[in-house]
Amino acid sequence: MHSSARFLIEFGAIILALGLLGRFAARFQFSPIPLYLLAGLAFGEGGLLPLGTSEEFVAIGAEIGVVLLLLMLGLEYTASDLVSNLKTQYSAGLVDAALNALPGAAMALLLGWGPVAAVVLAGVTWISSSGVIAKVLGDLGRLGNRETPVILSILVLEDLSMAVYLPIVTALLAGTGLASGSLTLVVALGAAALVLLVAVRYGRHISRFVSSDDPEKLLLVVLGLTLLVAGLAQQLQVSAAVGAFLVGIALSGEAAEGAHSLLSPLRDLFAAVFFVFFGLHTDPASIPPVLLPALALAIVTAGTKIATGYWAARRAGISAKGRWRAGGTLVARGEFSIVIAGLAVTAGIESSLGPLATAYVLILVVVGPLSARYTEPLATRLTGRGRDKAAPVAEANSTAPEPHEVA
Repeated sequence: MHSSARFLIEFGAIILALGLLGRFAARFQFSPIPLYLLAGLAFGEGGLLPLGTSEEFVAIGAEIGVVLLLLMLGLEYTASDLVSNLKTQYSAGLVDAALNALPGAAMALLLGWGPVAAVVLAGVTWISSSGVIAKVLGDLGRLGNRETPVILSILVLEDLSMAVYLPIVTALLAGTGLASGSLTLVVALGAAALVLLVAVRYGRHISRFVSSDDPEKLLLVVLGLTLLVAGLAQQLQVSAAVGAFLVGIALSGEAAEGAHSLLSPLRDLFAAVFFVFFGLHTDPASIPPVLLPALALAIVTAGTKIATGYWAARRAGISAKGRWRAGGTLVARGEFSIVIAGLAVTAGIESSLGPLATAYVLILVVVGPLSARYTEPLATRLTGRGRDKAAPVAEANSTAPEPHEVA
């Protein structure tokens, strides 16, 4: 069969399957992300119908999917909102790192993998999936909720922390020590600070530059600018997701509204491709040997993420329901965890680390959307519905009913 014909058949089958799975999920009112991941397992290595010619295109589409997810999330907020939240939530970022990195490091040491593997696995368990969480917030209609800026601040702090963490891990894996990674670290931090400064100070000028009455021109300029900034950010060892998010933050007014409506269909398409791609690179046969430690680690770090979100939201004056929603939403791990584990696999420091990280992420990327939806109602039922009524009047006034509230 001609390669182009095979590509069209394979990619068409993937998109059709995703559409049908999305309909099925909508009918039963739950997130389609777990089904997309299972589709990736079916189409990937060791699956029922392994792909041939379309896998490379799917990989590129997956990268675009993460970029668009974070761009659209950034469009929901202004630069002043971001700076204010980062200033008030930096302590939550420290709590997040302590609670969620330590279990990964402890697991690696218990398994006898050594200190370098401990640093790697700490990163795997620390970082939530911005891509999954952005998709879940949209699916559940929570982008306007009062706890969402708290969630967003933690995610941004995590992504910005990667500008420090990744150069350090790379130096450790190369066996050259921390000194050799200092230049890369300085460049990464400088790039992140520069993009943030441009977004905050020159956002209005950027909005005027991209704004257009012609939808086609607006789409091309916004998409091109986002991909360009994301690529440059990644080249400078800053997350492409952070670059895309800051582009969204920089846009405001009519430019932001127009970009949101034009890019929503593209986001949905490429986000679905991202989750399929994640499953494509998981061999189902590699999971059973490491399933028990991965499951134990997933249970512990799901609890620590819920505790992180609850604490941060409480500190921000959010009601009890919003606190549980914030905690449950942060549970999912994804793209960053796989990237970190991939660095270790490439360096060959521990053969079992890659499968364990994959199994761990698969568990939490499936549990994450469910946790985001059901943590709050389950916690409300277990702790009693009347607790909020006993809260001080000041807190009650600061936590008025939130828009798009999901019970």
